[in-house]
Amino acid sequence: MDAREAVCCAIAHQPANRVPYLIGFTAEGRAAFQRWLGADTDVETYVDDDVIRIYPPWWNWHDLEADWRAAATPRSPAHGRGTGSYESFFDQAKQLREHTDKYLLCTIYGSHFEKANFARGIENFLADLAADPPFARRLLRRIIDKNLVMLENVLHCAEIDGVLLGSDWGTQVDLIMSPATWEEMIRPGEQEEYDLIHAYGKHVWIHSCGNVTKIIPALIDMGVEVLNPVQPEAMDLGHIKRQFGARLAFWGGISTQRTLPYGTPEEVRHEARQVRALLAAGGGYVFAPAQEIQADVPPANMAALIEVAKETR
Repeated sequence: MDAREAVCCAIAHQPANRVPYLIGFTAEGRAAFQRWLGADTDVETYVDDDVIRIYPPWWNWHDLEADWRAAATPRSPAHGRGTGSYESFFDQAKQLREHTDKYLLCTIYGSHFEKANFARGIENFLADLAADPPFARRLLRRIIDKNLVMLENVLHCAEIDGVLLGSDWGTQVDLIMSPATWEEMIRPGEQEEYDLIHAYGKHVWIHSCGNVTKIIPALIDMGVEVLNPVQPEAMDLGHIKRQFGARLAFWGGISTQRTLPYGTPEEVRHEARQVRALLAAGGGYVFAPAQEIQADVPPANMAALIEVAKETR
């Protein structure tokens, strides 16, 4: 079974002979691990993930005036500007598909809630949702309209297998807004994006930090297939596996707040095996730490995690 098949089986909850993995690093974490490995060993080659993340052309806000960061509703126009090259993206995807058996994940992350935060600042936009809903809806609508155009351009790429979107809807305790607000203000735009991705036959992967347990049923109904990062400090892994694991795959789950930075290599191995046994039961798991590995993680702990990731190959 090749890497792509292993990931697709995990997402589909189908029998497989191994658990796939995708382990991310921050730039500082990767540099620290590279120093530990030495110049003769490349980090990406050493890790050998089953998924390759490729980054499409997208867009950013451009030259927003100062009123966008003020508490009051901004009156100046919001300007956006595209980034990246479609030709380079399509060429990269084609080359990868010809030369690797990996699952290709088109990686975007920030969707419309997060894009609104980037324009307004998160405190201001949360206030907008409550104090000026018409403005918040207009801003979210503009973002979704732009996202849908960019997404459709990218989705013509036959080589990609899935698309990773997301916004951080949770704190470590609960949702960052009420479920009703999420349903009214956030869900409709997300649904349009997921429907477009599915129309092109791609998997929908979603990233949201924090405790988003309350909206997991909605995400499943909307067609989400993979949820990340399922932080053990924020959500009960056993509960979400029992309640939702037959209909949703998880990517993450291994503590990046406690065990990886502060544990021993043996403690890392122990937790990693426990989490894998729990979340991979019956399928539906892509092995990974809950967040990207940062430079505060001892390299020996990084190596212990990767050792466990490779055990089922």
